Amino acid sequence: MTADKIVCLSDVPELAGDAARWFHAKWGIPEEAYRESIEASLADDTPVPAWFLALDGEKIVGGLGVIENDFHPRRDLAPNVCAVYVEEAYRGRGIAGMLLDRAAREMDRRGIGTLYLVTDHTGFYEQYGWEYLCPVVSDGETTPSRVYVHRMKK
Repeated sequence: MTADKIVCLSDVPELAGDAARWFHAKWGIPEEAYRESIEASLADDTPVPAWFLALDGEKIVGGLGVIENDFHPRRDLAPNVCAVYVEEAYRGRGIAGMLLDRAAREMDRRGIGTLYLVTDHTGFYEQYGWEYLCPVVSDGETTPSRVYVHRMKK
């Protein structure tokens, strides 16, 4: 199984409701929060937020967002890639990398060449050109997470 396309949600706005429900089911963040951010990405001419999906036919099998801040105090490290997720049956096929690449290229096209990402993973994002930057303690947490940076090459 693989994704047959990676899309920016602004190109397929009819999937907005399905996307909000899908992200909520994966991360437990209230569906309304996803819905508001997704609607803002569709209604606004600003580059952030933006949402991306990996589709297998019409089925959402992966996704991520680009938001201003992913619940951490380092407001200077923005915007942030968030909610990166690939369905378990689709993992190991490069879908996360394709999503990250599509998001980075689209954000660069929108004038944002540097992205940040907060995660507890070590060794995963490096394979897609991300570099470890620093630790950060996310809102409501006591232990630090890792902040990665991705800069588009000119």
